Amino acid sequence: MKHSEKRRSALKKIAVGTVVVGSGGMAYASTDKLMQTKKNQPDLLMLKGNVNHSVCRWCYNPMPLEELIEGAKELGLKSIEILGPDDWKLVQQHGLTCAVATGPFVSIENGFNEPENHEKLRKGYEGLINQAADDGLPNVICFSGNRRDISDEQGLEQCAIGLEPLVKQAEQRNIMLIMELLNSKVNHKDYQCDKTPWGVKLVEKIGSPNFKLLYDIYHMQIMEGDVIATIRAYHQHIAHYHTGGVPGRHEIDETQELYYPAIIKAIVETGYSGYLGQEFVPTWEDKLAALKQGVEICDV
Repeated sequence: MKHSEKRRSALKKIAVGTVVVGSGGMAYASTDKLMQTKKNQPDLLMLKGNVNHSVCRWCYNPMPLEELIEGAKELGLKSIEILGPDDWKLVQQHGLTCAVATGPFVSIENGFNEPENHEKLRKGYEGLINQAADDGLPNVICFSGNRRDISDEQGLEQCAIGLEPLVKQAEQRNIMLIMELLNSKVNHKDYQCDKTPWGVKLVEKIGSPNFKLLYDIYHMQIMEGDVIATIRAYHQHIAHYHTGGVPGRHEIDETQELYYPAIIKAIVETGYSGYLGQEFVPTWEDKLAALKQGVEICDV
Protein backbone atom coordinates (compact mmCIF):
# COMPACT_ATOMS: atom_id res chain seq x y z
CA MET A 1 0.00 0.00 0.00
CA LYS A 2 1.31 3.45 -0.86
CA HIS A 3 2.15 5.87 1.96
CA SER A 4 -0.69 8.24 1.06
CA GLU A 5 -3.18 5.35 1.02
CA LYS A 6 -1.98 4.22 4.43
CA ARG A 7 -2.42 7.76 5.74
CA ARG A 8 -5.95 8.06 4.40
CA SER A 9 -6.81 4.74 5.96
CA ALA A 10 -5.34 5.77 9.28
CA LEU A 11 -7.23 9.05 9.33
CA LYS A 12 -10.50 7.09 9.26
CA LYS A 13 -9.61 5.38 12.52
CA ILE A 14 -10.03 8.23 14.95
CA ALA A 15 -11.07 6.57 18.17
CA VAL A 16 -11.89 9.27 20.73
CA GLY A 17 -13.44 12.70 21.22
CA THR A 18 -14.35 14.80 18.21
CA VAL A 19 -17.53 16.77 17.67
CA VAL A 20 -20.88 15.85 16.21
CA VAL A 21 -23.99 17.95 15.77
CA GLY A 22 -27.29 16.87 17.19
CA SER A 23 -30.59 18.42 18.18
CA GLY A 24 -28.92 20.04 21.18
CA GLY A 25 -26.18 21.66 19.11
CA MET A 26 -22.48 20.85 19.06
CA ALA A 27 -21.16 18.40 21.67
CA TYR A 28 -18.26 16.06 22.18
CA ALA A 29 -19.00 12.51 21.06
CA SER A 30 -18.37 9.36 23.04
CA THR A 31 -15.90 6.77 21.75
CA ASP A 32 -18.55 4.21 20.74
CA LYS A 33 -20.74 6.74 18.98
CA LEU A 34 -17.71 8.25 17.26
CA MET A 35 -16.69 4.88 15.83
CA GLN A 36 -20.19 4.51 14.37
CA THR A 37 -20.46 8.04 12.99
CA LYS A 38 -16.96 8.04 11.49
CA LYS A 39 -17.11 4.61 9.91
CA ASN A 40 -18.40 5.63 6.51
CA GLN A 41 -17.13 9.22 6.30
CA PRO A 42 -14.70 10.23 3.53
CA ASP A 43 -11.01 10.84 4.18
CA LEU A 44 -11.00 14.57 3.56
CA LEU A 45 -12.72 16.97 5.92
CA MET A 46 -15.59 19.05 4.58
CA LEU A 47 -14.34 22.32 6.03
CA LYS A 48 -16.78 25.21 6.33
CA GLY A 49 -14.32 27.88 5.17
CA ASN A 50 -14.73 30.18 8.19
CA VAL A 51 -11.34 29.28 9.69
CA ASN A 52 -7.90 29.23 8.07
CA HIS A 53 -6.44 26.12 9.67
CA SER A 54 -2.75 25.79 10.48
CA VAL A 55 -0.56 23.50 12.59
CA CYS A 56 2.62 24.10 14.58
CA ARG A 57 5.50 21.99 13.34
CA TRP A 58 7.22 21.33 16.69
CA CYS A 59 4.22 19.44 18.10
CA TYR A 60 4.78 16.67 15.52
CA ASN A 61 8.49 16.05 16.00
CA PRO A 62 10.16 13.70 15.20
CA MET A 63 7.71 13.12 12.33
CA PRO A 64 9.43 14.02 9.04
CA LEU A 65 8.24 17.36 7.72
CA GLU A 66 7.28 15.75 4.42
CA GLU A 67 4.88 13.42 6.22
CA LEU A 68 3.31 16.31 8.12
CA ILE A 69 2.94 18.24 4.86
CA GLU A 70 1.15 15.31 3.25
CA GLY A 71 -1.17 14.87 6.21
CA ALA A 72 -1.91 18.58 6.47
CA LYS A 73 -2.82 18.78 2.79
CA GLU A 74 -5.13 15.76 3.07
CA LEU A 75 -6.92 17.43 5.97
CA GLY A 76 -7.36 20.69 4.09
CA LEU A 77 -4.99 22.79 6.20
CA LYS A 78 -3.51 25.89 4.62
CA SER A 79 -0.37 26.31 6.72
CA ILE A 80 2.36 24.68 8.76
CA GLU A 81 3.89 27.24 11.09
CA ILE A 82 6.78 28.10 13.40
CA LEU A 83 9.28 27.29 10.65
CA GLY A 84 12.62 28.71 9.55
CA PRO A 85 13.35 29.68 5.93
CA ASP A 86 14.51 26.28 4.64
CA ASP A 87 11.46 24.49 6.04
CA TRP A 88 8.91 27.09 4.99
CA LYS A 89 10.26 26.98 1.44
CA LEU A 90 9.66 23.21 1.40
CA VAL A 91 6.13 23.74 2.70
CA GLN A 92 5.48 26.34 0.00
CA GLN A 93 6.70 23.94 -2.69
CA HIS A 94 3.80 21.68 -1.70
CA GLY A 95 1.17 24.41 -1.97
CA LEU A 96 0.93 25.42 1.69
CA THR A 97 2.13 28.54 3.48
CA CYS A 98 3.82 29.21 6.81
CA ALA A 99 1.56 31.42 8.93
CA VAL A 100 4.30 32.23 11.47
CA ALA A 101 8.00 32.50 10.65
CA THR A 102 10.86 32.06 13.11
CA GLY A 103 14.64 31.77 13.03
CA PRO A 104 17.47 30.05 14.93
CA PHE A 105 18.37 33.22 16.86
CA VAL A 106 14.84 33.69 18.25
CA SER A 107 14.71 33.11 22.02
CA ILE A 108 11.83 32.97 24.48
CA GLU A 109 14.02 33.64 27.50
CA ASN A 110 16.35 36.29 26.01
CA GLY A 111 14.08 38.82 24.41
CA PHE A 112 13.47 42.50 23.86
CA ASN A 113 13.02 43.44 27.52
CA GLU A 114 16.81 43.42 28.05
CA PRO A 115 18.77 46.14 26.19
CA GLU A 116 21.86 43.94 25.91
CA ASN A 117 19.88 41.67 23.57
CA HIS A 118 18.76 44.41 21.20
CA GLU A 119 21.68 44.47 18.78
CA LYS A 120 21.77 40.71 18.28
CA LEU A 121 18.01 40.52 17.88
CA ARG A 122 17.94 43.47 15.49
CA LYS A 123 20.49 41.86 13.19
CA GLY A 124 18.66 38.54 13.21
CA TYR A 125 15.18 39.99 12.74
CA GLU A 126 16.20 42.33 9.93
CA GLY A 127 17.13 39.33 7.81
CA LEU A 128 14.16 37.23 8.94
CA ILE A 129 11.61 39.96 8.18
CA ASN A 130 13.07 40.41 4.71
CA GLN A 131 13.06 36.68 4.01
CA ALA A 132 9.49 36.29 5.22
CA ALA A 133 8.34 39.26 3.15
CA ASP A 134 10.13 38.03 0.03
CA ASP A 135 8.30 34.70 0.34
CA GLY A 136 4.90 36.23 1.09
CA LEU A 137 4.50 35.09 4.69
CA PRO A 138 2.19 37.08 6.99
CA ASN A 139 3.73 36.91 10.49
CA VAL A 140 7.10 36.85 12.24
CA ILE A 141 7.17 35.80 15.91
CA CYS A 142 9.02 37.50 18.76
CA PHE A 143 9.19 37.25 22.56
CA SER A 144 9.52 39.57 25.52
CA GLY A 145 12.14 37.50 27.33
CA ASN A 146 12.22 36.52 31.01
CA ARG A 147 11.76 39.13 33.73
CA ARG A 148 14.99 38.62 35.70
CA ASP A 149 13.71 41.27 38.17
CA ILE A 150 12.80 43.70 35.39
CA SER A 151 9.63 45.55 36.39
CA ASP A 152 6.61 45.50 34.10
CA GLU A 153 7.13 49.21 33.37
CA GLN A 154 10.81 48.72 32.53
CA GLY A 155 9.99 45.70 30.39
CA LEU A 156 7.44 47.67 28.39
CA GLU A 157 9.84 50.54 27.81
CA GLN A 158 12.77 48.34 26.85
CA CYS A 159 10.71 46.12 24.55
CA ALA A 160 9.36 49.20 22.77
CA ILE A 161 12.86 50.61 22.28
CA GLY A 162 14.24 47.34 20.92
CA LEU A 163 11.28 46.68 18.65
CA GLU A 164 10.92 50.19 17.20
CA PRO A 165 13.30 49.85 14.21
CA LEU A 166 12.03 46.37 13.41
CA VAL A 167 8.41 47.47 13.50
CA LYS A 168 9.26 50.24 11.01
CA GLN A 169 10.85 47.64 8.77
CA ALA A 170 7.79 45.40 9.17
CA GLU A 171 5.58 48.29 8.08
CA GLN A 172 7.68 48.78 4.96
CA ARG A 173 7.70 45.07 4.12
CA ASN A 174 4.04 44.36 4.97
CA ILE A 175 4.91 41.91 7.74
CA MET A 176 3.09 41.55 11.05
CA LEU A 177 5.51 41.24 13.97
CA ILE A 178 3.72 39.27 16.71
CA MET A 179 4.71 38.80 20.35
CA GLU A 180 3.43 35.60 21.93
CA LEU A 181 1.60 35.56 25.24
CA LEU A 182 2.97 32.60 27.26
CA ASN A 183 2.22 31.30 30.73
CA SER A 184 4.85 31.76 33.44
CA LYS A 185 3.12 29.35 35.81
CA VAL A 186 3.73 25.96 34.15
CA ASN A 187 5.83 26.12 30.97
CA HIS A 188 7.85 29.34 30.86
CA LYS A 189 8.84 30.40 34.35
CA ASP A 190 9.62 34.10 34.68
CA TYR A 191 8.44 35.02 31.16
CA GLN A 192 7.34 38.66 31.14
CA CYS A 193 4.64 38.84 28.46
CA ASP A 194 2.41 36.48 30.44
CA LYS A 195 -0.80 38.51 30.70
CA THR A 196 -2.99 39.96 27.96
CA PRO A 197 -3.20 43.47 29.49
CA TRP A 198 0.60 43.75 29.57
CA GLY A 199 0.80 42.71 25.91
CA VAL A 200 -1.96 45.16 25.01
CA LYS A 201 -0.07 48.00 26.72
CA LEU A 202 2.98 47.15 24.61
CA VAL A 203 0.92 47.12 21.41
CA GLU A 204 -0.56 50.51 22.30
CA LYS A 205 2.84 51.92 23.30
CA ILE A 206 4.39 50.90 19.97
CA GLY A 207 1.33 52.17 18.12
CA SER A 208 1.85 50.40 14.80
CA PRO A 209 -0.63 48.36 12.74
CA ASN A 210 2.25 45.93 12.13
CA PHE A 211 2.83 44.92 15.75
CA LYS A 212 0.26 42.80 17.57
CA LEU A 213 -0.07 39.78 19.86
CA LEU A 214 -0.16 36.05 19.37
CA TYR A 215 -2.91 34.98 21.76
CA ASP A 216 -2.22 31.41 22.86
CA ILE A 217 -5.47 30.07 24.29
CA TYR A 218 -3.73 27.32 26.28
CA HIS A 219 -1.28 29.71 27.93
CA MET A 220 -3.85 32.39 28.72
CA GLN A 221 -6.33 29.91 30.18
CA ILE A 222 -3.61 28.98 32.67
CA MET A 223 -2.74 32.60 33.49
CA GLU A 224 -6.10 34.39 33.24
CA GLY A 225 -9.06 32.27 32.23
CA ASP A 226 -12.02 34.29 30.92
CA VAL A 227 -10.84 33.47 27.39
CA ILE A 228 -13.88 34.47 25.33
CA ALA A 229 -14.42 37.79 27.12
CA THR A 230 -10.70 38.60 26.74
CA ILE A 231 -10.78 37.84 23.01
CA ARG A 232 -13.84 40.03 22.54
CA ALA A 233 -12.29 42.89 24.51
CA TYR A 234 -8.83 42.82 22.88
CA HIS A 235 -9.25 41.18 19.47
CA GLN A 236 -8.06 44.31 17.67
CA HIS A 237 -4.68 43.83 19.38
CA ILE A 238 -4.40 40.17 18.32
CA ALA A 239 -3.05 38.94 14.97
CA HIS A 240 -2.80 35.18 15.54
CA TYR A 241 -4.21 32.40 17.74
CA HIS A 242 -2.92 29.05 19.05
CA THR A 243 -4.83 26.15 20.56
CA GLY A 244 -3.95 23.60 23.25
CA GLY A 245 -5.77 21.48 25.80
CA VAL A 246 -5.74 22.51 29.47
CA PRO A 247 -4.28 20.91 31.51
CA GLY A 248 -1.41 19.18 29.76
CA ARG A 249 -1.33 20.89 26.34
CA HIS A 250 -2.70 17.80 24.64
CA GLU A 251 -5.83 17.12 22.57
CA ILE A 252 -8.55 19.79 22.65
CA ASP A 253 -11.39 17.31 23.09
CA GLU A 254 -13.46 16.27 26.13
CA THR A 255 -10.29 15.31 28.03
CA GLN A 256 -9.63 18.97 28.92
CA GLU A 257 -11.46 21.92 30.46
CA LEU A 258 -12.00 24.30 27.52
CA TYR A 259 -14.85 24.11 25.03
CA TYR A 260 -13.12 25.06 21.83
CA PRO A 261 -16.12 25.30 19.48
CA ALA A 262 -17.43 28.26 21.51
CA ILE A 263 -13.99 29.89 21.67
CA ILE A 264 -13.38 29.63 17.93
CA LYS A 265 -16.91 30.84 17.22
CA ALA A 266 -16.17 33.93 19.30
CA ILE A 267 -12.95 34.51 17.35
CA VAL A 268 -14.76 34.21 14.01
CA GLU A 269 -17.45 36.62 15.21
CA THR A 270 -14.79 39.33 15.75
CA GLY A 271 -14.17 39.28 12.00
CA TYR A 272 -10.80 37.60 12.36
CA SER A 273 -9.45 36.40 8.99
CA GLY A 274 -5.97 35.17 9.96
CA TYR A 275 -4.82 31.66 10.79
CA LEU A 276 -5.64 29.39 13.72
CA GLY A 277 -2.61 27.31 14.70
CA GLN A 278 -3.16 23.93 16.35
CA GLU A 279 -0.44 23.80 19.02
CA PHE A 280 -1.42 20.82 21.13
CA VAL A 281 0.99 17.89 21.56
CA PRO A 282 -0.80 14.71 20.41
CA THR A 283 -0.92 11.72 22.74
CA TRP A 284 -2.54 9.39 20.21
CA GLU A 285 -0.42 6.84 18.41
CA ASP A 286 -1.68 8.26 15.12
CA LYS A 287 -0.75 11.90 15.55
CA LEU A 288 -2.37 13.02 12.30
CA ALA A 289 -5.65 11.47 13.36
CA ALA A 290 -5.45 13.59 16.52
CA LEU A 291 -4.80 16.63 14.32
CA LYS A 292 -7.85 15.78 12.25
CA GLN A 293 -9.96 15.71 15.39
CA GLY A 294 -8.63 19.10 16.47
CA VAL A 295 -9.38 20.67 13.11
CA GLU A 296 -12.93 19.27 13.18
CA ILE A 297 -13.52 20.67 16.64
CA CYS A 298 -12.38 24.14 15.56
CA ASP A 299 -14.10 24.22 12.18
CA VAL A 300 -17.11 26.22 13.29
